[in-house]
Amino acid sequence: MVATLKLTHKAIGAEVRRGDYEVLLDGRPVAVVGMNETIELPIESGRHELRVRDGRKSSANETFDAAEGEVVAFRCTGKRLLPIFLASFVAPRLALKLKRTHG
Repeated sequence: MVATLKLTHKAIGAEVRRGDYEVLLDGRPVAVVGMNETIELPIESGRHELRVRDGRKSSANETFDAAEGEVVAFRCTGKRLLPIFLASFVAPRLALKLKRTHG
């Protein structure tokens, strides 16, 4: 039973944190996504946890369910509102953002 995880690294407007992001699925590194790139990974259907990181900086964990044949899409970015951007220097888990999108 296979589904697809689609991850796009794109910001709308200027982005300070433009480096490549390591993709972690269920706590394990599975890929790297560069700025303005989209990757697609086959995944088992079921519940998963997704996170991206760039060294010390990371996103929060996003839990999602994937059904057989489904494409589960996310967009990741380092662009944050100024107060969150500043707070991310103390709490690196605020530095990057994952947002679920439509396939």
